[in-house]
Amino acid sequence: MIIVNSLRSVGRYCMFMNRAFSVPERWRIFVKRTFTEIYKLGVDSIPLVIIISLFIGAVITIQMKLNTDSPLLPAYAVGLAARDIVLLEFSNSILCLILAGKVGSNIASEIGTMRVTEQIDALEIMGVNSAQFLVLPKLVAFVAFMPVLTIFCMGTSMLGGLLVAMFTDVISVSRYVYGLQALFIPWYVWYGLIKCLFFAFIIASVSSYFGYNVKGGSLEVGRASTQSVVTSSILILLFDVLLTKILLQ
Repeated sequence: MIIVNSLRSVGRYCMFMNRAFSVPERWRIFVKRTFTEIYKLGVDSIPLVIIISLFIGAVITIQMKLNTDSPLLPAYAVGLAARDIVLLEFSNSILCLILAGKVGSNIASEIGTMRVTEQIDALEIMGVNSAQFLVLPKLVAFVAFMPVLTIFCMGTSMLGGLLVAMFTDVISVSRYVYGLQALFIPWYVWYGLIKCLFFAFIIASVSSYFGYNVKGGSLEVGRASTQSVVTSSILILLFDVLLTKILLQ
C-alpha cells in the first residue's frame, strides 16, 4: 500500500510540474513576481545563513583540532580539513537541510493558505494557470539565488574558523590560513554549487506540491508544511549520495 501511494504521489508531482513549467502568458508579471520571490526566499535567508555558517565554521575548526592533534599530522591539517568539509558537505547539503525548514515550510504554508481560502480556485476560474503563476517564480527565484547563499556559507564558515584562530589558542592564524590554501581543488567549489541547484529545486518544487494539494483547513496547512520539510530532507539526502557518486568518482 505504501508503494502504491508513493507511486501515485510521484505521478501527481510530475503532472503538477508539467503544469508549473508552462510558458508564462505575461512575462512582465512573471519577472516582477520572480524578483519578489528572490527577495523573500533568498535575500531574507542571508542573515540566517551567515549566523549558522559562522558558528558551524568555528565548531568545525575546534573539532578538527581536537581530532587531528597528532605529531604525525601537519599543523595546517586543521584548516585543510575544515575547508574541505565546508566545501563538500556543509555549504550545500547541510545548508539546504536547514533551508528546507525555513524556505520549504514558508512556501508550503503560503500556497496551502491560498488553497484553503479559495484564492487558487479564483485564479482557475479567471482562466489563469495557477500552478505556473504561483510556483514557477518561486522555483526560478530560489534555484537562481541558491548559489549566492552557498557562496555566503562557504565564506562565512571559513571566517568563523578564522575568528577561532584569532581569539583563541586552538590554532595560529598563519597555520589556519595556510591550511585553507594548501592542496586546494577548485572542482570542490563547483561540486558544491552544482549540488545546491538540485537541492534548491527539490525544496521549492516539493514544498509547492504539498501546499498546492492541501485539502481541508488550517490544520491541514500545518500538516502539509511538515510533510514538505520531511520529504524534502529525505530527497536531499538521497540525491546527496547519488550526486556525490556521480560528481566525485
